[in-house]
Amino acid sequence: MADVVIDPGVPPDDAQLLRESRQVLAKMRQGWAPEPKRAMSSKHYRMMAVIGPVVFVGGLAAVGLLGRGIGMLFVLLGIPMIIALFVRADLPGDEQEEYEREVYEQLRWYEGRYVLTDDLDESSARLLARAQRAIAAVTESRVNAEGLLDDVRNAVMLPAQEWEIARLLAKLSALRAKHRETVSKGVTPEVEAVAEPLARALDCSEEAVLARVEALERYASNVADAERAYLAHHQIEELRGRVHQYEELVAETGADGFAVPELQRLAEDADRLEQALRRSVHSAHEAFRHLDPS
Repeated sequence: MADVVIDPGVPPDDAQLLRESRQVLAKMRQGWAPEPKRAMSSKHYRMMAVIGPVVFVGGLAAVGLLGRGIGMLFVLLGIPMIIALFVRADLPGDEQEEYEREVYEQLRWYEGRYVLTDDLDESSARLLARAQRAIAAVTESRVNAEGLLDDVRNAVMLPAQEWEIARLLAKLSALRAKHRETVSKGVTPEVEAVAEPLARALDCSEEAVLARVEALERYASNVADAERAYLAHHQIEELRGRVHQYEELVAETGADGFAVPELQRLAEDADRLEQALRRSVHSAHEAFRHLDPS
């Protein structure tokens, strides 16, 4: 199951960044924001801390205020240190901090347009997983790849369904958690009279989302029937294409009485499977119509 479900309206490049930045998104969800950017980074401070004294002492030696030997010693010792700092200036911590800052600046505008699976309670996470399995069964099927289904509309409608289900489940999970927290403190009869109808409203909302998920599962089931018929149809066609080879072998071996009836049934099986494929594809299209709001 995908860790992040994204509003299909998010531009593709930003959507990909959202998928690749789950850890940063999780921190942002907890209220994290990067510290204001410093005028000079820590690596520059380290470099200046070494370069400054070396340049200063070297300058004094150059104007004769210190012995040339001392000045040269500072310079010779300082050069390797400067090289080491340049080589190690980009420390992993600095790179990670800068990367997270850039991600934050790009993605903070998309709050509310993505759902992390961690946002969902256990019941909601199970429902989302069911929806995603059904969607994957459709999009990964051969009948969809071959265009026997409305693959173009599937590519638009199914992500929209996934997003809407995830969005509703995230709201349901958040409100359900707050409701449970409130009533767990103990309620008076007056509060209970209000809390119970609200709890039923939460249950009704979950049932409505469940109906969406079940509609997706029915569509996936119809597609699975079409997939089986499609595979069987192609297998029969392959066998039928080799019938003359079987007939030659049967004639040469004298096995006519045994094999001929089986060979004759191939044509009948192929016709039945073709009809089954058409029926199952038609059923899938009908199931699709119940999903498609347009």
